[in-house]
Amino acid sequence: MGERVLMQFNVITLFPEIYDALDHGLIKKAQINKLIELNVINLRDFSLNNSGQIDDKQFGGEDGMVLQAEPLKNALKSISNSNASLVINFSPQGEILNQQLVNQLRRRNSFVLINGRYEGIDQRFIDKYVHIEISLGDFVLSNGDFASIVFIDALSRLIKGVAKEENSILNDSFYNGLLKGPVYTRPKSFDGKEVPKVLISGNHKKIAEWRMKESLKTTLKKRPELFDKIKLTKKQRKVLEELQSKLIL
Repeated sequence: MGERVLMQFNVITLFPEIYDALDHGLIKKAQINKLIELNVINLRDFSLNNSGQIDDKQFGGEDGMVLQAEPLKNALKSISNSNASLVINFSPQGEILNQQLVNQLRRRNSFVLINGRYEGIDQRFIDKYVHIEISLGDFVLSNGDFASIVFIDALSRLIKGVAKEENSILNDSFYNGLLKGPVYTRPKSFDGKEVPKVLISGNHKKIAEWRMKESLKTTLKKRPELFDKIKLTKKQRKVLEELQSKLIL
């Protein structure tokens, strides 16, 4: 997963207190260990008047308020390394966030996260300063901060040293394009159902083969469209063909 690096997240928001949610677990430890840095900027500090206003009515008479371009520009310029950062706006019109995109963006080490509210932000700011727009899916949130929190967590956990058991990340759903298969823990018997014998056999080769097959089976059952987006190994293709022919789901 690459060398140990510091990843910086500069967040421009109307609700700084939301990011207290990241003061726990892996993300807190990553900040303490200087693996990531979280810099939260209150957009209201860059209001153009004493009332703290950062939005205004839309031109054209539509309902809803729009975040003004100038406070956003001034907040962006207050960040010392903004010119070297990838500026992201979270918007329903953006590219869907998935593991493939996360894997691509992890190569960057500095981000500025813009979090819209109300009816969005002035398009002129987007056109000039935003590098990419990202969406969590085909639905609308009350503000972009919830998307920012998801984004920060998804990228941070890939940094070497953040997760205690780093190899487990390689087996996560979507990391290799497939869903993860079922997992089990103690007791060996629960409500009359036993743990698959192969998992307690001690045969690591057979366990790896079982996990590969179960991953393919789970993906075939729940998200078969994922196979159109990934390149399987020769062995994976053979197992998948067997599953499809026998309809073992």
